[in-house]
Amino acid sequence: MLKISLTVGVLSLKNLKAKPVRTACLVVVVAILAFTLFGGSILALNLQQGLTAMTQRFGADIMVVPQGTAEKAQSLLLRGGANYFYFDAGIVNKVSQMEGVVCASPQFFLTSLSESCCDDMVQLIAYDPETDFVIQPWIAEKFRGQVEDGQLVVGSGITIRNDNTVMLLNHKYPVAARLSRSASGLDTSVFMTMNTMQNLMRQARTEGYGFLAEQEKKGVRGLVSAVLAKIDPAANPSWLASDIRKQNEGVDVLVSQSIFTRISESLSGVIRYIRFFSLITWVLAVVILAAVFSGAIHERKKEFATLRILGATRKKLIGLVLSESSLAAIIGGIAGIVLASLAVFPFSALISEKLELPYFDAPFLHIVLIALGSLFLSAMAGALSALYTALHISKAETYFTLREGE
Repeated sequence: MLKISLTVGVLSLKNLKAKPVRTACLVVVVAILAFTLFGGSILALNLQQGLTAMTQRFGADIMVVPQGTAEKAQSLLLRGGANYFYFDAGIVNKVSQMEGVVCASPQFFLTSLSESCCDDMVQLIAYDPETDFVIQPWIAEKFRGQVEDGQLVVGSGITIRNDNTVMLLNHKYPVAARLSRSASGLDTSVFMTMNTMQNLMRQARTEGYGFLAEQEKKGVRGLVSAVLAKIDPAANPSWLASDIRKQNEGVDVLVSQSIFTRISESLSGVIRYIRFFSLITWVLAVVILAAVFSGAIHERKKEFATLRILGATRKKLIGLVLSESSLAAIIGGIAGIVLASLAVFPFSALISEKLELPYFDAPFLHIVLIALGSLFLSAMAGALSALYTALHISKAETYFTLREGE
């Protein structure tokens, strides 16, 4: 005959199996707690990572755009989309000569058409290789060579054909590199040199596309969409932005520090809400679990009295109760973490879109640490909820407990 040693762990597992409804209730409560803890923590971390990635990737201190287009420019940077606007390229020299400006570089925006001519409707951004200090350092992380005229560099969200090309306006362009994620609208953009943009617009005209006819006449050298500038660390960005507006009519100036400060404030509010909700959920879980365990242990008083007669010490009884609660909590914690993973990770893009905040997936090691922390807090909730009841039942007098109800 097979002999089974009735250790605390074995007894705990048998007791949980003997009361499937009660066990299911415990597991569900802890699963909700773990879902909230893990899911909320991952969301908070991903949002923080997204803001950090965007701040590091933007690279410019100020961005000069045509008057009335500041909101469009900010939307393009943060959420992507299709936008284009232009002003005279002479603004580049004016900005670069401003006191406090270290360097300035133009960009030219164009939107591809969502027709059979193009793989997708994407934002096209041309940069000047001679002055650019934003795009090329980003490219250098993935591509050691020089991006030639006629080549493209695509954001992480752009689909590339099997032959390593992207079709724009009935022409295939080879892709030199795919950029790493930036958690910004630039991930769905296509980058090229000014010469490539000029050739693309010329080819579009020969294909019969008449859009932007006036802009095409002046070319990308006569018009620009934005001027990115890096300023002296000693200069005040807000004051310099004000000076640029005063000395140049018809311009708006975006200060990156102000943009990221506003995003950080919104992000802090979301994170505070997540943490508060997680704390409330943890406290409620402890209270609910304590109520469930109190009722369950009260029904099992004679069972524990019998165990005492059979030689179980008070320490053993306490261990048995805590073992049951911890085991149920661990099972519920694992279930909650798995469910949260299925709800968060596959829908990262949708979450970022709905929150309208930068969102960047956390490193695997961080995810593992958060999962272990959530599981630990879930197990702690189970143990704490049963601790008082366990201490109380261990002190009960065996004789009077067995005589109850006679």
